[in-house]
Amino acid sequence: MNEPLMEIGELALDMWRKLMIEPLQDTLLRMLLKEIKSDRCGEDPNQKVIHGVINSFVHVEQYKKKFPLKFYHEIFEWPFLAETGEYYKQEASNLLQESNCSQYMEKILGRLKDEEIRCRKYLHPSSYTKVIHECQQRMVADHLQFLHAECHNIIRQERRSDMANMYTLLRAVSNGLPHMIQELQNHIHDEGLRAVSNLSQENMPTQFVESVLEVHGKFVQLVNTVLNGDQHFMSALDKALTCVVNYREPKSVCKAPELLAKYCDNMLKKSAKGMTENEVEDKLTSFITVFKYIDDKDVFQKFYARMLAKRLIHGLSMSMDSEETMINKLKQACGYEFTSKLHRMYTDMSVSADLNNKFNNFIRNQDTVVDLGISFQIYVLQAGAWPLTQAPSSTFAIPQELEKSVQMFELFYNQHFSGRKLTWLHYLCTGEVKMNYLSKPYVAMVTTYQMAVLLAFNNSESVTYKELQDSTQMNEKELTKTIKSLLDVKMINHDHDKEDVDGESIFSLNMNFSSKRTKFKITTPMQKDTPQEVEQTRSAVDEDRKMYLQAAIVRIMKARKILRHNALIQEVISQSRARFNPSISMIKKCIEVLIDKQYIERSQASADEYSYVA
Repeated sequence: MNEPLMEIGELALDMWRKLMIEPLQDTLLRMLLKEIKSDRCGEDPNQKVIHGVINSFVHVEQYKKKFPLKFYHEIFEWPFLAETGEYYKQEASNLLQESNCSQYMEKILGRLKDEEIRCRKYLHPSSYTKVIHECQQRMVADHLQFLHAECHNIIRQERRSDMANMYTLLRAVSNGLPHMIQELQNHIHDEGLRAVSNLSQENMPTQFVESVLEVHGKFVQLVNTVLNGDQHFMSALDKALTCVVNYREPKSVCKAPELLAKYCDNMLKKSAKGMTENEVEDKLTSFITVFKYIDDKDVFQKFYARMLAKRLIHGLSMSMDSEETMINKLKQACGYEFTSKLHRMYTDMSVSADLNNKFNNFIRNQDTVVDLGISFQIYVLQAGAWPLTQAPSSTFAIPQELEKSVQMFELFYNQHFSGRKLTWLHYLCTGEVKMNYLSKPYVAMVTTYQMAVLLAFNNSESVTYKELQDSTQMNEKELTKTIKSLLDVKMINHDHDKEDVDGESIFSLNMNFSSKRTKFKITTPMQKDTPQEVEQTRSAVDEDRKMYLQAAIVRIMKARKILRHNALIQEVISQSRARFNPSISMIKKCIEVLIDKQYIERSQASADEYSYVA
């Protein structure tokens, strides 16, 4: 009597359940499962009747506000899921015996598609995902070991259709994809290493960059078209190529930073093989893809700055616009701090052009007429921005013909900028000398050192080594190197039959000199990359790293006050990762240096803890 009163419709449904369904439920369930199984086996049961009976299970309690589908779940869905699991467990077992992996995956996908259609024909929508999940568990999750074992060959052979099927199946089950992701990462890594090993010495930077880009392009396309652009696989691609780009032989340094800097240098020089500025920009945009994989970006930056300096000073750049565009690309990739010195180098060139104009006006506006006797152009470079050292030859006497220009420029500069000190980098200066003693007029583009040696012949047809030493004030090593560069192009003759230049040598102008070009350049070892320069660049990087790490440690300790050893090391690594991967041994050495300098100290409470010294 305490049961609430029902509306007529609800009462009818309740009676239908009690009088019709419940007495027959075992028979109904058995018949329904049998009919659906016959559907799975390709027979043609009465779909309308099956759907009608199942639908009556759904509707019979839909008037209830709480758990309206409880009756449907208990009487039909739970037994149906159990039956489905058993059916597909057996189906998977049968398929495995008669199929290889490719066939098995195709058949499973077919079964899953059929089961989806079957769900929509017969079941309530709330059951769809549960049924498909049960199928996936029995046919995929239960056989992960088999599928994972085949993954290796499928990926190594790049069987795209199989890869797509494998991805679709594994994605749907727990712990399905990590193995496939790792297999693809290993494959890309091996492909990448194959592509960048055995490169010929000639044009290695271009081969290296283009090989990495080729591998990158190939696998980006594969991930996008075969693996649905899945970010987990994109991440695997990035990890693999990071290992490839930063690979190094045991006990040797990683070559990638230097190779990438040389690649940019080749692209940005006037000599870039017949490419337009737009083509160069496209290649440099693609280059950033490879650049982002470098761990030691600070090493790249050092090499890039050194090569940029040579391009700017010797006028080798394809265009200043291209130089600025490249610096901006690096800035976008690494931030302002990374390119601040490169920007200052770039702006020094335009500032210097303006200074030259002002200097020319200064000369014209003197009270007395000043004739410098030569065409004179100067670059004033900020010492802190340019990777330039003081002259290798500590002493050098400027040729008399240049003295007036140098003195007048210093006078002009000191009037305009008080408190600034000019240091002349004569070893980087170049000029043109006219050869008026031959039947045909020639112009030689030479360094200031070469010019100083050649101008000595204005006063005498032959000059001794000792006289050249006295007139140029160069040290023996630099003078010998300069003389040899002039002997190599046969501008001067050597009185000795032997090749070596020594203190007894006498030199004379070659009156029979000839060249195919009326204007030519005499290269010197200084303008070519030497192993010593490369070593100096890497040593400079090491020093910069120590300073960077010390600054990072002080910054962290100042903010945190007290920190445990491992936590400090992890934080330093985290802050440094954008520039380079610091070794733990280097961080430890920097901590010791800062303890000696009394910036931090070991905590009295624990030897494993540091505190900041205010």
